[in-house]
Amino acid sequence: MPKVLEHHLSGAVVTASGSSPFEETVQVTPTGRTTPMNLNAPVRPGTWYSSESCCGNTHHRRGLGPINGRFDVPQRFAIDWYRVGEQGQTWEGDPTRLTSYLSYRQPVVAAAGGRVVEVQDGIPDNTPPVTPPVPPIEETVGNHVTVEVAPGRYLLYAHLTPGSLKVREGDRVEPGRVLGLIGNSGNSTTPHLHFQVMTTAEFFPTDSPPFTFREFRVVGQVEPRIWDDNLGLQPTGVLPITPSPYEGPHRARYPLDREVLEF
Repeated sequence: MPKVLEHHLSGAVVTASGSSPFEETVQVTPTGRTTPMNLNAPVRPGTWYSSESCCGNTHHRRGLGPINGRFDVPQRFAIDWYRVGEQGQTWEGDPTRLTSYLSYRQPVVAAAGGRVVEVQDGIPDNTPPVTPPVPPIEETVGNHVTVEVAPGRYLLYAHLTPGSLKVREGDRVEPGRVLGLIGNSGNSTTPHLHFQVMTTAEFFPTDSPPFTFREFRVVGQVEPRIWDDNLGLQPTGVLPITPSPYEGPHRARYPLDREVLEF
């Protein structure tokens, strides 16, 4: 693997008086040498839909955050998790009701042990399935828990339902401890868990490094881009699940975008 990646641009500035060719090297980026964190699942065992994961044209991958004069990508490797039923459904009945979504009020559990460094509660759940107004920046991830699991490594569990958080700042948590319940608070259209690794305790500004899960089984994939903003607008709540070339067990791997898997 190369030690750095360099982006070379060549082109020309065209004006009425002619063109001026240029060649530039921009954004010399060192490649990482740190092994990704290998985590337990942040949710209880069952079938889950991995949405807006790596590496397609997702809002996590292309969501630039201009903070303090810098462009960061604070959600680069974040994953949105939706509970999937036996018939492939993510919601049943009326999609304008929070309780119709299988993810709603599902337990969120610690994917690794550590110390709780930030807790936010009291933000109301949004009414699905219409995209809510953009909240203030401090409410972007809604009710959430942030756990420091290693120096410079924090786990974010976001969009929890108000009043469901089970921990306080300063608490020590062990893997598997319930932290709260999935909700629809903050910048969230339909109930889901937003989960990621961060390099800072705060969501803005931060970087979003890659990570892996200890084990899971891929059972299928979803071809169309069905995600937070349009999940509740589908004709039914049943995902169009098709076979995946990666079906079967995986260890120490990162789920791909739109995979359906079992923890």
